[in-house]
Amino acid sequence: MGIEAVKMVWTMDEWMERLETVGVRTAVFDCDGTLWSGDSGYGFMQWSMEQGLISREMSEWMDARHRAYEAGEVNEAQICGEMVQVYAGLREEEIRSASEVFVQRFVRKRHFREMETMVERLREHGAEMWAVSSTHRWVIEAGVAAFGISAENVLAAAVRVGDGRLTEELVDVPTDEAKAAALRRVGIDAPDAVFGNSVHDLAMLEMARMPVPVNASSGLRRACAERGWRRLEPEGADGGEDVVMAAALDDSSCD
Repeated sequence: MGIEAVKMVWTMDEWMERLETVGVRTAVFDCDGTLWSGDSGYGFMQWSMEQGLISREMSEWMDARHRAYEAGEVNEAQICGEMVQVYAGLREEEIRSASEVFVQRFVRKRHFREMETMVERLREHGAEMWAVSSTHRWVIEAGVAAFGISAENVLAAAVRVGDGRLTEELVDVPTDEAKAAALRRVGIDAPDAVFGNSVHDLAMLEMARMPVPVNASSGLRRACAERGWRRLEPEGADGGEDVVMAAALDDSSCD
């Protein structure tokens, strides 16, 4: 059993060798749990409540909705959409600035260093890189900037912006099948490599010539075993003592 488990996991050296051999022109990354540890969407929501970006009334409503989600009464797409809609009325520059502060304070120290190295190698080989996430796009844009992924190549949860302010009108919530649909809308039908950590990434992993499950959740591990996919398990990044981003990601988290 131990030998079989080893066969199911890529070492970083093995992956780098495969990268050199096969070549990757288009690489797609999930973010929470894949490029960094913890749940930046939920973390930002909690932090923004503390910062007063969300009213007390809306904070209480969102807490209740998240409890309902954890109880299975609200689905993944609903909760991820609502976690963007709660910021309706804020100026876009305000949420963008807050997202950058949050990322600097809580996300950067949670990067998987081996994933930083991998992204750098992909960049050196000329790969076009995309990020796809159900966390709202302002946090994701700020988060992936350090990996050299441009804001134009971010597909994430978003609402329409009118006159410089966020509205409640959802533009996209890329989760599950919607992640694959978001990629197809920008003309990516068969990416060379897709990296993801949960079953919410399964649809886009199945699009890839080389699916690369990273720190796979329990549900994704089962899918890997069924499909014969090897996983990648970069060394953890716990981010220190803060609890804002401490939530462990599994299949019951927005991803």
